[in-house]
Amino acid sequence: MAAQAYAIEGNADPIAARIGQGAYRDAIAMCAEQHAAALGRLCMAMLGEQAEAEETVQEALIAAHDAMGSYRGEGSVRAWLCGIARKLCARRIEMRGRRARRLRLVHDAGAEASMPDDVLERQRRAFRVREALEDLKPSERDVVLLRYEAGLSYREIAQACGLDEATARKRTSRALARLRTALKDEV
Repeated sequence: MAAQAYAIEGNADPIAARIGQGAYRDAIAMCAEQHAAALGRLCMAMLGEQAEAEETVQEALIAAHDAMGSYRGEGSVRAWLCGIARKLCARRIEMRGRRARRLRLVHDAGAEASMPDDVLERQRRAFRVREALEDLKPSERDVVLLRYEAGLSYREIAQACGLDEATARKRTSRALARLRTALKDEV
């Protein structure tokens, strides 16, 4: 009902309008077309595995379709979708933590020696950044990834995380400061 009022009020978002009209199949197709890439980047950044990220994006789109009847139209559809994906990723990470830590692939020195220096250096930096992100509190990691991987505004981050905008800004700033400290040798 609220989604219908949201669409009727002249919202420029065609996805929200389709949800308001009850055309959930069309709306989810538009969500997949317009937002799947951003959701994929967010899930990949949070989970670190392509196959798991793709599976989570699919789960997020299915969950969004199932929840369209209760969509209130507060904020952007993209932020709403990112909030769903973030929660699904967090659940997967929590389940991972319950299991034994995954073994990390260790390249043998001979293979690394044959790689061009710039490729090897980029891999090392990427590994250090991932480690630094993993060392952040989950709430801080989420806001950084929503901001820089999903490209959400602070208002959209607040909506996706159930925060107010000032808290989203402060949490992002705090997380970036911790990342700078952790990666100070990398710069």
